[in-house]
This record gives sequence, structure tokens and C-alpha cells, in this order.
Amino acid sequence: MTSSTNPLPLADLRGTLVLAGAGKMGGAMLTGWLARGLKPKRVVVIDPFAPDAIKALAMTGVRINPEANSIGHVETLVIAVKPQMFREAGPALRELAGSALVVSIMAGATIASISEVCGGRVVRAMPNTPAAIGRGITVAVAAGDVSAEQRDTADALLRATGSVEWIEDESLMDAVTAVSGSGPAYVFLLAEEMARAGVAAGLPVELATKLARETVAGSGELLHRSELDAATLRKNVTSPGGTTAAALDVLMRADGFEPLLNKAIAAATKRSKELAKAG
Repeated sequence: MTSSTNPLPLADLRGTLVLAGAGKMGGAMLTGWLARGLKPKRVVVIDPFAPDAIKALAMTGVRINPEANSIGHVETLVIAVKPQMFREAGPALRELAGSALVVSIMAGATIASISEVCGGRVVRAMPNTPAAIGRGITVAVAAGDVSAEQRDTADALLRATGSVEWIEDESLMDAVTAVSGSGPAYVFLLAEEMARAGVAAGLPVELATKLARETVAGSGELLHRSELDAATLRKNVTSPGGTTAAALDVLMRADGFEPLLNKAIAAATKRSKELAKAG
């Protein structure tokens, strides 16, 4: 596993970049690119249902749904469409891809399937929803024919929404999807259930909700900023014989949080593999 320490400045990106799909994740990426210096005139957005906020970028020079024959040579194609729409969009994407760098953020879509449908030199990536605020993490894997320069380009584009890690073994992407791609939902569920438990313990709904939300958000920020690992931070909160220890005795027992989360991650990994086969 590797991560880049000297990301390519987006202002130095060459050629035309096409973004296929400008929903929440695609839109977040586009916003990040422009904020970090990518020239709007280099960007083409293809999305028949582009949100108004994306359409408004036409005023900056971004081309929104132009005629295909007016796009010209494409250097980079970023695919952010829903996986179930990918094969339908395939013929149009293949016309654009050629030998371009193709960066896919579609869950479950393998390098082989992406290459089969639209060609190009493929980088498969899995971001997560905190990308919307620039705090995401993306894991990426490149096909063997992706050049070092193209990999640097992909890294710069993905890094616009948070940190990036590179792997060499594509089979790890199913577990990546289960841990970080789906992971934000697990954290939101934790906040949800903490609030519910607080109400059951006697707190007013509004207070329980605020306490749970701020505790999860603040703890995540502490984990982000601290040089200590999660286990050490947990131990630092836990006094022997105290209230936290009483709660952890329940969460950490043999039938508690660890085996449950293991089952959840395993189920998500299995489903990711199923989606990859179906694609």
C-alpha cells in the first residue's frame, strides 16, 4: 500500500477532462478540482440530470452536456455514474475513452469490466461520502497499462476530496468497500443508536440527539488529529471501575461489538464481490 507525498498540482493537468455523472460524489469531486486550481475550460460534464449547482458552473467555463463531436480529444475520463447505469452508458463512454486515463469510482465495477465496456487505461477507486466536505479517504488500484504520469493524474484528482491510498491487489477492493466505502453508515448508525439509548435512559430526545451527534463528531475529529491510535484513545477515556468501563464490559464481551462488526464487514465484502460478478 502506498500514498503520494507530492501530489500533482491540478492547475498543471493537461488536456480535456470529462466527468460522466455529476451526482453527490461526482459533484463533490468537481467542486474539489475547481477549488484546487483545475481550469474550468478543461472540464466537460456529461449528466442529463445534472443538478442546478453543477449547471451553474457553465458560467465559469465548464462545459455541460455539449455535443459529443464538439468535445475533442479526451485526456482523462472520470466515471461517477451509478453502476447499474454503466453498461447503458458504455457505448457513449467508449467513444470518449480511446487510450485516455479512465478513473472509475463505481462500487463493485472491476478493472476488467470497465475496460471491457469503455476501454481506456483504467484506475479503479473507492471514495467515501466524507469526500463531500474534503475529508474523505479513497483507495485506488491501477491497471497494468496505466503510466506513471496517468497514475499521478488520478492521484491528484482523487486527492481533491481527501486522502488517497494505493494498493496493488485489486481483490482487496471488496474489503475496502466494506470498511471505508460503507463505513460512514456504520458511524451514523452509532450516533443514531446512542441517541436512542439516551432517550431510553431518560434524556429528552433533542438533548440525546445533540449529545450523540457531537460526541461522535468530536471523537472522530480527535482521532483525526491525534497521533495516538484508536485503542490508546479508548483506554485514555476508561477509568478502572468507572462508567466507561461498565459500558465497555458489555460492548467488548464475546457476543458484543467485535463479532457483530466482523459479521457486518464480512456481509458487505461478500455483497461487493457479488456485485462485481454481476457487473
